[in-house]
Amino acid sequence: MGIRVALADDTLIVREGIERILAAQPNIDVVASCGDMPELMEAVEREAPAVVVTDIRMPPTQTDEGIQIAARLRDEHPDIGVVVLSNYAEPAYALALMDSGSAGRSYLLKERVHHSAQLLSAIESVAAGGSVMDPKIVEPLIAAKARAERSPLAELTPREHEVLAQIAQGKSNGAIAEELVLTKRAVEKHINSIFLKLNLADVEEVSKRVKATLVFLAGTEAAHD
Repeated sequence: MGIRVALADDTLIVREGIERILAAQPNIDVVASCGDMPELMEAVEREAPAVVVTDIRMPPTQTDEGIQIAARLRDEHPDIGVVVLSNYAEPAYALALMDSGSAGRSYLLKERVHHSAQLLSAIESVAAGGSVMDPKIVEPLIAAKARAERSPLAELTPREHEVLAQIAQGKSNGAIAEELVLTKRAVEKHINSIFLKLNLADVEEVSKRVKATLVFLAGTEAAHD
């Protein structure tokens, strides 16, 4: 008996193409072929597949149904593996997929489907609790991590990050102390430490807060690239 697979893609031609590729594999049994998220979730309950292969965007909202499906299955059917197929080489989607753990999860670009061996390998991997990430996704993730590690923001403690976020909102030391339930003295110590770590210790006082804000905003922007 092969690996039971439920397939979901709202484009009929794509769905039939993937189904044909999988049907040619002796160790794969396609037990359901669905056009949207509700239909797929019904098929999961009915057919108890070992793996779900799903498009990332489908009805009803055409946003991130594939990610939603993976998260829901993690809670309701943790043993079911999920292969998300996407047209988008977006690290944010891949990170969202792995948010609740990477076991039994794979993110592949649809262009890989033409190479049946890669799709088959991903299905076999997630069925066994493994994880597969498309190389085109891994590269920008590594670049983003390296960029973050080079940022002076990486030197700040969690509390200093909170204080810096308050500075970026233009708050005074007193207002920051009230917001974070700290003494003004503690806030001053955190701010001095922030300025030191951001190499702003020798900058004129008013400019320190402005420049610290710019560093904060640049770091936030990089995190969302």
